Amino acid sequence: MTTTITDAVLAATPAERARAAADALGDDELTRWCGDLLAGRAAYGDVAEPDPGWLAGRAALTWGSPARLVGSDHDYWVRTWAARTLLYVWDEQCAPDIVAGLQDPAWRVRETCAKVVIRWEVGEAADVAADLLRDKNLRVRVAALRALAVVGEHEHLATAERARDDDEPAVRTAADRAVSRLRERLDAAYP
Repeated sequence: MTTTITDAVLAATPAERARAAADALGDDELTRWCGDLLAGRAAYGDVAEPDPGWLAGRAALTWGSPARLVGSDHDYWVRTWAARTLLYVWDEQCAPDIVAGLQDPAWRVRETCAKVVIRWEVGEAADVAADLLRDKNLRVRVAALRALAVVGEHEHLATAERARDDDEPAVRTAADRAVSRLRERLDAAYP
């Protein structure tokens, strides 16, 4: 059976899609499923899991065509969209999955998980975010610096300062901002 994705679903923002999916499934079920997808405990299309086609048919969720979400060339998209959904619908129980996602082989997953760390201030991600400052991908390094600015502690300040010497101007700019924000946050927290 082919599910037709309506124009309204295709035009919806990720936040609107996430909220509609949460309305259809419930926040607990959606966040559990996204965490399971991100951690590899479930796969897109598993019989025991929510059916994305059913959700899309009700204008609740579409992460793209199934052909783009499955197969060795595209499997990271499911994890990317699972993390992206957690930007808008959150449960603290997903924090370990987000921390693990920071170490995903796909850079898009690592970058999106860093954004979730920022949005929900996932403090337990600070050490892994600091490790990402050595990531090969520029966007991941920038996202990791932004995450450190929000959740980093004193021990992460020197790491963020070293990023000011990165070869990429965008990383150096993010490092300057992260160091400034860290100093401001930590001085307020530790007089």
